[in-house]
Amino acid sequence: MFVPILGALFVSYFLVHAVQGNRGVLAWIHLQKQVTLAEQTMNETKSVLIGYERWISLLRSEQLDADMLDERARIMAGLMHPSEFIVVDSEAVENR
Repeated sequence: MFVPILGALFVSYFLVHAVQGNRGVLAWIHLQKQVTLAEQTMNETKSVLIGYERWISLLRSEQLDADMLDERARIMAGLMHPSEFIVVDSEAVENR
């Protein structure tokens, strides 16, 4: 009777660790969730990077956009004419 009980304990020990151990099924599921979150963060970061690259390309000398240059100069200097007013597009500000 001792041998079957010892065998059952031996098998159940490995089954418990296969499910809940450091390299078990639950750990694998948790790791897959982390990978999914990291991929989402990477995709969001790539889209922000593409937006920045498009915005910076407007300031390059070979295709300089006068409106973008004027906007950046006014923002950097903090100056505007008294008769002017500023319209801020919240979506454009968020994308920068």
